[in-house]
Amino acid sequence: MPKPTEADILRHIAREEALTATVRAFRGLTRERLGQILEEVAQRLAAGSPEAPAESAPAPAEEPRGATPRLRLYSDGAARGNPGPSGAGAVLIEPGGQVVARLGKYLGNQTNNYAEYMGLLIGLKHAKSLGAKEIEVFADSELLIRQLSGRYQVKSPSLRPLYEEAVKLLNDFSRVKLVHVPRAMNAAADEMSNRAIDERL
Repeated sequence: MPKPTEADILRHIAREEALTATVRAFRGLTRERLGQILEEVAQRLAAGSPEAPAESAPAPAEEPRGATPRLRLYSDGAARGNPGPSGAGAVLIEPGGQVVARLGKYLGNQTNNYAEYMGLLIGLKHAKSLGAKEIEVFADSELLIRQLSGRYQVKSPSLRPLYEEAVKLLNDFSRVKLVHVPRAMNAAADEMSNRAIDERL
């Protein structure tokens, strides 16, 4: 039996181990994301290993320098009083797990749903400014995700223009994924939306 490479070992861990303690130790980390991290590290190891076939090396990027073609966006909004002092938050993450931006914006007295949309908008605009072509949106607002997915109608006059702006921005990306996540998986964006209120960002 050939000696396993470091990449083989990491892939085995990602596939076979529960990794429960690691997921519990890092707030917002999921089992799925941890598996992806291990796979990405395994790919990098394989690409740099003399035992790896040449075709396993990543293809040279065709994007302009500094551009990030694919990003994950975690967005959130908070309102204390609903309506009340509110803030929008967003965190942008590269496929490798590196945080590229933490964004927060104080909104004054607004509703929670208004703040949720604003968190999405500031994140989408920043992703676009970074040159992203594909975007995966993760939010704990079921209303926001279902409205953008076409499952819920937008009946609120105050949300309608925000919804239309969000749709326009999303249409600029070549690939879009919308995911509703539990609040516990959206901790980083939640922190930014609350910081926006506390620090009047």
